[in-house]
Amino acid sequence: MKEPVIYVIIPAFNEENSVGRVVGEIPAGLAQGIIVVNNNSNDQTAVEAARAGATVLHEPIQGYGRACLRGIAYAKQRQPKPDIIVFVDADYSDFPAEMPALIAPILNRQADLVIGSRALGKRQRGSMTPQQIFGNWLATTLLRWLYGVRFTDLGPFRAIRFDTLMALDMQDTTYGWTVEMQLKAAKMGFRSTEVPVNYRRRIGHSKISGTVKGTVLAGYKILATIFRYW
Repeated sequence: MKEPVIYVIIPAFNEENSVGRVVGEIPAGLAQGIIVVNNNSNDQTAVEAARAGATVLHEPIQGYGRACLRGIAYAKQRQPKPDIIVFVDADYSDFPAEMPALIAPILNRQADLVIGSRALGKRQRGSMTPQQIFGNWLATTLLRWLYGVRFTDLGPFRAIRFDTLMALDMQDTTYGWTVEMQLKAAKMGFRSTEVPVNYRRRIGHSKISGTVKGTVLAGYKILATIFRYW
């Protein structure tokens, strides 16, 4: 793939203290478009994202998948069309500088979907809760048993060919987004791989793993999504 058109989509809900750092650490010249989807924030997330140089979109209805879908809809309208979409969280837990390694298997025509695996990389102590670690293990084990595909993580830091993304016809609007992408790719015969990525404590408080309600809802939705498409 020669000089691919790459767009980075960053869903963001109340991440005013971190989103600018995420945008600023994306390697210069890598992406033709950096899109921050402000997902009903009530702080200065949109202002900080724009100040860092991102294109800011607004999705007033909360939901991780819904924010991703808003970013995809925008990317579809761009000319030239993107070749690769990279997703990364706005909380500064991922390392944007690792994007070249993330997209390398796609550029080398070895994969259609690349997951940045926190399980294979180095995790800062306390960056993932015990329930997150267990949930990832359970979900990836079920993916192996039910769909015959091996993953070690459902990490949000990922890259995918744009035509593959369109073929997956993503639907989930909340917590099932990441696992839906992985299981649909397996069902449809797309090539998936993982690369190790490092992971650090996020800036601010997690809206999902940081609360009992968020953890329970996310776990339920992930499992429901896995069995829904089986």
